[in-house]
Amino acid sequence: MFKNHPKALIGAALANMGERFGFYIMMAMLVLFLSSKFGLEEGQAALIYSVFYALIYLLALAGGLIADKTRKYKGTIFTGLILMTIGYALISIPTPTPVPNVALYLTLTCAGLFVIAFGNGLFKGNLQAVVGQMYDDPKYSARRDSGFQIFYMFINVGALFAPLIAVGIRNWWLQTNGFLYNGDVSPLCHEYLGGNINPEQLERLTSLSQEVSINGVTDLTAFCNSYLDVFNTGAQYTFLAAVGAMLISVVIYLSNKNRLPDPANKAVAAKGTVEAPVMDTKEIKQRIYALFSVFAIVIFFWFSFHQNGVTLTYFAKDYTNLSMLKFDLGFTTIQGAEVFQFFNPFFVVFLTPVIIGLFGWLKAKGKEPSTPKKIAIGMGIAAVAFAVMSFGSMEVPALSDVKAMGGLDDAMRVTPFLLIGTYFILTIAELFISPLGLSFVSKVAPPQYQGIMQGCWLGATALGNQLLFIGAIFYKSIPIWATWSVFVAACLISMFTMLTMVKWLERVSK
Repeated sequence: MFKNHPKALIGAALANMGERFGFYIMMAMLVLFLSSKFGLEEGQAALIYSVFYALIYLLALAGGLIADKTRKYKGTIFTGLILMTIGYALISIPTPTPVPNVALYLTLTCAGLFVIAFGNGLFKGNLQAVVGQMYDDPKYSARRDSGFQIFYMFINVGALFAPLIAVGIRNWWLQTNGFLYNGDVSPLCHEYLGGNINPEQLERLTSLSQEVSINGVTDLTAFCNSYLDVFNTGAQYTFLAAVGAMLISVVIYLSNKNRLPDPANKAVAAKGTVEAPVMDTKEIKQRIYALFSVFAIVIFFWFSFHQNGVTLTYFAKDYTNLSMLKFDLGFTTIQGAEVFQFFNPFFVVFLTPVIIGLFGWLKAKGKEPSTPKKIAIGMGIAAVAFAVMSFGSMEVPALSDVKAMGGLDDAMRVTPFLLIGTYFILTIAELFISPLGLSFVSKVAPPQYQGIMQGCWLGATALGNQLLFIGAIFYKSIPIWATWSVFVAACLISMFTMLTMVKWLERVSK
């Protein structure tokens, strides 16, 4: 796989893999953790999630500026790794649940999330700029797209087992303390302790408390307090695993740091040293205009795609038969809405060689689409994924009815294969857009603006992520099938707009 690619690619990919492992342990748990820890409604938890996810990418712009100004790309990357490690450590400290002072503890959690986001901003875009620098060498320039696809695949190797380990740790802690997992119990406990529970919900909570308590229940109030505390302590212990992953990533990065190129250097190695091409002002402006046009379009794609951590996760919890996706390992059980976060990275790892092979085959025949056209195709594929969700959700009841009942019985829930199939199609779309977008930016960005343009790509992703909470509002307010139709429309708008600009973008990127 690494044949005919720069030798430094594997070091960069492995360092990123460890960091992504820690990141996706947390992201698999985050939106549901915020709800179960602080009793937040879907919209409130989704707002915090979307702001955090936006900052992850928006601060990459700041990270790019810092690296471009200081010309210390490698030092900036290392500082980012250290800050992320500290941030994960801050949110992993177990605190009592029910929370005695929601404002205080929620603020502390958000502070930890901000430290993670800032560290990620220093790390993410600048490492991508380093990878792009590898392919400025004419010896490797023709393999830029496949190089970024390999780099992107390793990101997802890191993310692959993170959700399963996160769920396994959380459920192990539950089991150790005499409880079993059920996604409906935490919200019902909050309703009960808050005095807002209706008779149907009380009946369901009473029944579920007996099912999930290994030692039986005699006092419902004591059960709710204990279950919430154990459940959320287990979730915070999963963040400790993220700390361990970050430390491994730091070691890998330091071991490979000297092998990595430095975008601060204006020369590229290729059988000797050649000066980087000098661009005139007109060409620089054209390239920046092209990049910002693409940035504006992909906002709508990311608004749709990153619903995997918000509305698609809520759908998994509220409407999907999780007992069909349950793995009992004896000491713990792999079960929960978070498990679905496994499938996207799994499909990325599985499909990346297939997509690379497809593009290689088309290239050999002289029919390979340009990078801008690949991105437009990916947006159309994403529309298909959400169309599948819309069709599969036609018969499900409204969320307000589900909540009034205290949750659905398994017989009333949809098959998990609806979400698995959707993730499969979305992953194909992702492979047409995300790694190729990184490749496009690294190819088109003027040499002196590599860091900041990678940051702007991530900044566009940030704006899309900032809109994620709107999906949660739709999820609560309109029929579920109509929620997915909103994302179908967003992806189609992105696709058709991109197609109108393809010829211009192809000229600029030559």
